[in-house]
Amino acid sequence: MTKTKYIWFNEKFVKWERAKIHVLSHALHYGSGVFEGIRCYETLKGSAVFRLKEHLDRLWNSARCLEMKIPFSKGEIKDAILKIIKLNKLKECYIRPIVFYGYGKMGLNPKGAKIDFAIAVWPWGKYLKEKVKVKISKFMRLHPKSVFPFAKVSGYYVNSIFASLDCQKSKVDEVILLDYKGCVAEGPGENVFIVKNKKIFTPKLESVLPGITRDSVIKIAKDEKMEVFEKDISAKELKNCDEAFFTGTAAEITPIYQIDDKIINGGEIGPITKILQEKFYKIVHGEDEKYKKWLTFVK
Repeated sequence: MTKTKYIWFNEKFVKWERAKIHVLSHALHYGSGVFEGIRCYETLKGSAVFRLKEHLDRLWNSARCLEMKIPFSKGEIKDAILKIIKLNKLKECYIRPIVFYGYGKMGLNPKGAKIDFAIAVWPWGKYLKEKVKVKISKFMRLHPKSVFPFAKVSGYYVNSIFASLDCQKSKVDEVILLDYKGCVAEGPGENVFIVKNKKIFTPKLESVLPGITRDSVIKIAKDEKMEVFEKDISAKELKNCDEAFFTGTAAEITPIYQIDDKIINGGEIGPITKILQEKFYKIVHGEDEKYKKWLTFVK
Protein backbone atom coordinates (compact mmCIF):
# COMPACT_ATOMS: atom_id res chain seq x y z
CA MET A 1 0.00 0.00 0.00
CA THR A 2 1.25 3.49 -0.88
CA LYS A 3 0.53 5.70 2.09
CA THR A 4 -0.60 9.28 1.67
CA LYS A 5 -0.19 12.24 4.01
CA TYR A 6 -3.63 12.62 5.58
CA ILE A 7 -6.68 10.58 6.62
CA TRP A 8 -10.04 12.11 7.53
CA PHE A 9 -11.01 10.77 10.95
CA ASN A 10 -14.08 11.99 12.84
CA GLU A 11 -14.05 15.45 11.19
CA LYS A 12 -10.29 15.96 11.55
CA PHE A 13 -7.53 15.65 8.97
CA VAL A 14 -4.87 13.63 10.76
CA LYS A 15 -1.48 12.37 9.64
CA TRP A 16 -1.58 8.84 8.17
CA GLU A 17 0.51 7.44 11.05
CA ARG A 18 -1.72 9.04 13.70
CA ALA A 19 -5.04 7.64 12.49
CA LYS A 20 -5.43 5.11 15.33
CA ILE A 21 -8.16 3.36 17.31
CA HIS A 22 -8.30 1.64 20.69
CA VAL A 23 -7.43 -2.07 20.83
CA LEU A 24 -10.81 -2.71 22.47
CA SER A 25 -12.79 -1.14 19.62
CA HIS A 26 -15.96 -3.17 19.08
CA ALA A 27 -15.43 -3.59 15.33
CA LEU A 28 -11.97 -5.10 15.84
CA HIS A 29 -13.47 -7.91 17.92
CA TYR A 30 -16.79 -8.48 16.17
CA GLY A 31 -16.58 -7.02 12.66
CA SER A 32 -19.24 -4.39 13.42
CA GLY A 33 -18.29 -1.92 10.72
CA VAL A 34 -19.45 -1.02 7.22
CA PHE A 35 -17.38 0.36 4.40
CA GLU A 36 -17.18 1.27 0.74
CA GLY A 37 -14.60 1.00 -2.01
CA ILE A 38 -14.70 3.94 -4.43
CA ARG A 39 -12.38 5.17 -7.19
CA CYS A 40 -11.36 8.61 -8.34
CA TYR A 41 -10.13 8.92 -11.93
CA GLU A 42 -8.21 11.59 -13.80
CA THR A 43 -10.16 13.19 -16.65
CA LEU A 44 -9.48 16.06 -19.06
CA LYS A 45 -11.64 18.26 -16.81
CA GLY A 46 -9.89 17.27 -13.60
CA SER A 47 -10.16 14.41 -11.14
CA ALA A 48 -13.61 12.84 -10.70
CA VAL A 49 -15.08 10.30 -8.28
CA PHE A 50 -17.09 7.55 -9.96
CA ARG A 51 -20.71 7.16 -8.79
CA LEU A 52 -20.10 8.75 -5.41
CA LYS A 53 -23.80 9.20 -4.64
CA GLU A 54 -24.56 5.50 -5.18
CA HIS A 55 -21.65 4.46 -2.98
CA LEU A 56 -22.77 6.72 -0.15
CA ASP A 57 -26.36 5.48 -0.48
CA ARG A 58 -25.12 1.91 -0.11
CA LEU A 59 -22.94 2.85 2.87
CA TRP A 60 -25.96 4.32 4.67
CA ASN A 61 -28.06 1.24 3.80
CA SER A 62 -25.32 -1.01 5.19
CA ALA A 63 -25.17 1.02 8.40
CA ARG A 64 -28.92 0.60 8.91
CA CYS A 65 -28.43 -3.17 8.97
CA LEU A 66 -26.23 -2.76 12.05
CA GLU A 67 -28.68 -0.22 13.52
CA MET A 68 -25.86 2.28 13.27
CA LYS A 69 -26.74 5.96 13.16
CA ILE A 70 -24.00 7.68 11.20
CA PRO A 71 -23.17 10.94 13.00
CA PHE A 72 -22.63 12.84 9.73
CA SER A 73 -24.80 13.65 6.74
CA LYS A 74 -24.14 12.29 3.27
CA GLY A 75 -23.35 15.84 2.19
CA GLU A 76 -20.69 16.19 4.89
CA ILE A 77 -19.07 12.89 3.91
CA LYS A 78 -19.19 13.79 0.22
CA ASP A 79 -17.37 17.05 0.98
CA ALA A 80 -14.88 15.25 3.24
CA ILE A 81 -14.04 12.75 0.46
CA LEU A 82 -13.42 15.50 -2.07
CA LYS A 83 -11.34 17.49 0.44
CA ILE A 84 -9.15 14.55 1.47
CA ILE A 85 -8.37 13.77 -2.18
CA LYS A 86 -7.43 17.40 -2.79
CA LEU A 87 -5.44 17.67 0.45
CA ASN A 88 -3.37 14.63 -0.53
CA LYS A 89 -2.81 16.08 -4.02
CA LEU A 90 -4.03 12.93 -5.78
CA LYS A 91 -5.18 12.85 -9.40
CA GLU A 92 -6.33 9.23 -9.20
CA CYS A 93 -6.91 7.13 -6.12
CA TYR A 94 -8.86 4.46 -4.28
CA ILE A 95 -11.18 5.77 -1.57
CA ARG A 96 -12.06 3.79 1.57
CA PRO A 97 -14.77 5.28 3.82
CA ILE A 98 -15.38 3.11 6.87
CA VAL A 99 -17.78 3.65 9.76
CA PHE A 100 -17.67 1.33 12.74
CA TYR A 101 -18.58 0.77 16.36
CA GLY A 102 -15.50 1.85 18.28
CA TYR A 103 -14.42 1.90 21.91
CA GLY A 104 -16.74 1.77 24.90
CA LYS A 105 -18.63 -1.51 24.82
CA MET A 106 -17.83 -5.21 24.86
CA GLY A 107 -20.28 -8.00 24.08
CA LEU A 108 -22.15 -8.68 20.87
CA ASN A 109 -24.69 -5.89 21.28
CA PRO A 110 -22.81 -2.84 19.95
CA LYS A 111 -25.21 -0.24 21.35
CA GLY A 112 -23.31 2.11 23.61
CA ALA A 113 -20.04 1.97 21.69
CA LYS A 114 -18.81 5.15 20.05
CA ILE A 115 -19.33 5.38 16.29
CA ASP A 116 -16.13 6.27 14.43
CA PHE A 117 -15.83 7.32 10.80
CA ALA A 118 -12.64 7.39 8.74
CA ILE A 119 -11.85 8.11 5.10
CA ALA A 120 -8.52 7.03 3.64
CA VAL A 121 -7.34 7.62 0.07
CA TRP A 122 -4.28 6.25 -1.68
CA PRO A 123 -2.98 5.42 -5.16
CA TRP A 124 -4.01 1.87 -6.10
CA GLY A 125 -3.63 0.41 -9.55
CA LYS A 126 -5.50 -2.53 -10.99
CA TYR A 127 -6.45 -5.00 -8.26
CA LEU A 128 -6.20 -8.10 -10.47
CA LYS A 129 -4.11 -8.99 -13.50
CA GLU A 130 -5.18 -7.96 -17.03
CA LYS A 131 -6.91 -11.35 -17.31
CA VAL A 132 -7.25 -14.02 -14.65
CA LYS A 133 -7.30 -17.74 -14.03
CA VAL A 134 -9.86 -18.78 -11.42
CA LYS A 135 -11.19 -21.83 -9.66
CA ILE A 136 -14.51 -22.59 -8.03
CA SER A 137 -13.94 -22.18 -4.31
CA LYS A 138 -14.55 -24.89 -1.75
CA PHE A 139 -16.10 -22.17 0.43
CA MET A 140 -19.77 -21.25 0.04
CA ARG A 141 -20.95 -17.65 -0.09
CA LEU A 142 -22.82 -16.54 3.04
CA HIS A 143 -26.44 -17.67 3.16
CA PRO A 144 -28.90 -14.81 2.45
CA LYS A 145 -30.95 -15.79 5.51
CA SER A 146 -27.89 -15.54 7.75
CA VAL A 147 -26.85 -12.02 6.71
CA PHE A 148 -28.05 -9.01 4.73
CA PRO A 149 -26.30 -9.77 1.40
CA PHE A 150 -26.88 -6.24 0.07
CA ALA A 151 -24.81 -4.73 2.91
CA LYS A 152 -21.05 -4.23 2.84
CA VAL A 153 -20.32 -5.27 6.43
CA SER A 154 -16.73 -5.71 7.60
CA GLY A 155 -17.38 -9.01 9.36
CA TYR A 156 -18.71 -10.65 6.20
CA TYR A 157 -15.28 -10.48 4.62
CA VAL A 158 -13.87 -13.29 6.76
CA ASN A 159 -15.72 -15.50 4.26
CA SER A 160 -13.76 -13.78 1.48
CA ILE A 161 -10.48 -14.09 3.41
CA PHE A 162 -10.91 -17.86 3.73
CA ALA A 163 -11.56 -18.10 -0.02
CA SER A 164 -8.61 -15.83 -0.85
CA LEU A 165 -6.17 -17.78 1.32
CA ASP A 166 -7.27 -20.99 -0.40
CA CYS A 167 -6.85 -19.20 -3.74
CA GLN A 168 -3.19 -18.50 -2.97
CA LYS A 169 -2.52 -22.13 -2.10
CA SER A 170 -4.12 -23.25 -5.37
CA LYS A 171 -1.93 -20.94 -7.49
CA VAL A 172 -4.82 -19.25 -9.26
CA ASP A 173 -5.47 -15.53 -9.51
CA GLU A 174 -8.93 -15.50 -7.94
CA VAL A 175 -11.84 -17.75 -6.97
CA ILE A 176 -15.58 -17.87 -7.57
CA LEU A 177 -17.85 -18.84 -4.68
CA LEU A 178 -21.12 -20.68 -5.16
CA ASP A 179 -24.25 -19.96 -3.14
CA TYR A 180 -26.24 -22.32 -0.92
CA LYS A 181 -28.06 -23.68 -4.01
CA GLY A 182 -24.79 -24.53 -5.77
CA CYS A 183 -25.20 -21.64 -8.20
CA VAL A 184 -22.62 -18.97 -9.00
CA ALA A 185 -22.52 -16.18 -6.42
CA GLU A 186 -19.47 -13.92 -6.71
CA GLY A 187 -15.74 -13.63 -6.18
CA PRO A 188 -14.26 -12.68 -2.78
CA GLY A 189 -14.66 -9.03 -3.74
CA GLU A 190 -16.13 -9.02 -7.23
CA ASN A 191 -19.36 -9.68 -9.10
CA VAL A 192 -19.37 -12.24 -11.92
CA PHE A 193 -20.70 -12.02 -15.48
CA ILE A 194 -20.72 -14.58 -18.28
CA VAL A 195 -21.54 -14.33 -21.98
CA LYS A 196 -23.23 -17.10 -23.95
CA ASN A 197 -24.43 -16.78 -27.55
CA LYS A 198 -23.87 -13.00 -27.35
CA LYS A 199 -26.19 -12.70 -24.34
CA ILE A 200 -24.92 -11.48 -20.98
CA PHE A 201 -25.81 -13.21 -17.72
CA THR A 202 -25.08 -12.36 -14.09
CA PRO A 203 -26.33 -13.91 -10.82
CA LYS A 204 -29.48 -12.53 -9.26
CA LEU A 205 -29.00 -10.33 -6.20
CA GLU A 206 -30.26 -13.00 -3.80
CA SER A 207 -26.84 -13.96 -2.43
CA VAL A 208 -24.56 -11.29 -3.88
CA LEU A 209 -23.59 -7.72 -3.14
CA PRO A 210 -25.32 -5.19 -5.41
CA GLY A 211 -22.07 -3.92 -6.88
CA ILE A 212 -21.94 -0.36 -8.22
CA THR A 213 -19.73 -1.49 -11.10
CA ARG A 214 -22.11 -4.42 -11.68
CA ASP A 215 -24.98 -1.98 -11.98
CA SER A 216 -22.91 0.25 -14.27
CA VAL A 217 -22.07 -2.64 -16.60
CA ILE A 218 -25.71 -3.70 -16.83
CA LYS A 219 -26.73 -0.14 -17.75
CA ILE A 220 -23.89 0.24 -20.27
CA ALA A 221 -24.66 -3.11 -21.90
CA LYS A 222 -28.34 -2.26 -22.28
CA ASP A 223 -27.44 1.14 -23.74
CA GLU A 224 -25.28 -0.73 -26.25
CA LYS A 225 -28.36 -2.80 -27.21
CA MET A 226 -26.99 -5.95 -25.60
CA GLU A 227 -29.28 -8.42 -23.85
CA VAL A 228 -28.65 -8.78 -20.11
CA PHE A 229 -30.28 -11.35 -17.82
CA GLU A 230 -30.07 -11.77 -14.05
CA LYS A 231 -30.57 -15.45 -13.24
CA ASP A 232 -29.28 -18.46 -11.35
CA ILE A 233 -26.14 -19.67 -13.11
CA SER A 234 -25.00 -23.24 -12.53
CA ALA A 235 -21.35 -24.23 -12.29
CA LYS A 236 -21.81 -26.11 -15.58
CA GLU A 237 -23.14 -22.99 -17.31
CA LEU A 238 -20.22 -21.02 -15.90
CA LYS A 239 -17.66 -23.39 -17.40
CA ASN A 240 -19.48 -23.63 -20.72
CA CYS A 241 -19.69 -19.87 -21.28
CA ASP A 242 -18.19 -18.06 -24.26
CA GLU A 243 -16.78 -15.25 -22.11
CA ALA A 244 -16.53 -14.45 -18.42
CA PHE A 245 -15.42 -11.44 -16.43
CA PHE A 246 -15.33 -9.92 -12.96
CA THR A 247 -16.58 -6.45 -12.05
CA GLY A 248 -15.86 -4.35 -8.99
CA THR A 249 -14.48 -1.01 -7.89
CA ALA A 250 -11.04 -2.48 -7.29
CA ALA A 251 -11.18 -5.04 -10.12
CA GLU A 252 -12.98 -2.71 -12.57
CA ILE A 253 -13.71 -5.07 -15.51
CA THR A 254 -11.34 -8.05 -15.50
CA PRO A 255 -11.61 -10.87 -18.09
CA ILE A 256 -11.52 -14.47 -16.88
CA TYR A 257 -9.56 -16.75 -19.23
CA GLN A 258 -9.71 -20.04 -17.30
CA ILE A 259 -12.14 -21.61 -14.81
CA ASP A 260 -10.73 -24.71 -13.11
CA ASP A 261 -9.34 -26.69 -16.08
CA LYS A 262 -11.60 -25.06 -18.69
CA ILE A 263 -10.02 -22.45 -20.99
CA ILE A 264 -12.48 -19.67 -21.91
CA ASN A 265 -12.45 -18.12 -25.42
CA GLY A 266 -9.05 -19.59 -26.24
CA GLY A 267 -7.54 -17.80 -23.29
CA GLU A 268 -8.22 -14.35 -24.79
CA ILE A 269 -10.54 -11.49 -23.85
CA GLY A 270 -13.93 -11.96 -25.47
CA PRO A 271 -15.39 -9.40 -27.91
CA ILE A 272 -18.31 -8.38 -25.70
CA THR A 273 -16.07 -8.12 -22.63
CA LYS A 274 -13.71 -5.93 -24.63
CA ILE A 275 -16.50 -3.59 -25.76
CA LEU A 276 -17.76 -3.19 -22.20
CA GLN A 277 -14.28 -2.73 -20.78
CA GLU A 278 -13.34 -0.05 -23.31
CA LYS A 279 -16.65 1.75 -22.82
CA PHE A 280 -16.26 1.64 -19.04
CA TYR A 281 -12.77 3.17 -19.16
CA LYS A 282 -13.98 5.97 -21.44
CA ILE A 283 -16.82 6.73 -19.03
CA VAL A 284 -14.71 6.84 -15.86
CA HIS A 285 -12.17 9.08 -17.57
CA GLY A 286 -14.88 11.53 -18.60
CA GLU A 287 -14.81 10.74 -22.32
CA ASP A 288 -18.53 10.09 -22.69
CA GLU A 289 -20.87 13.01 -22.02
CA LYS A 290 -23.86 10.68 -21.75
CA TYR A 291 -22.56 9.33 -18.43
CA LYS A 292 -21.25 12.60 -17.03
CA LYS A 293 -23.82 12.37 -14.20
CA TRP A 294 -21.84 9.42 -12.83
CA LEU A 295 -18.85 11.68 -12.11
CA THR A 296 -18.37 14.00 -9.15
CA PHE A 297 -15.49 16.35 -9.86
CA VAL A 298 -12.87 17.27 -7.28
CA LYS A 299 -12.66 21.07 -7.47
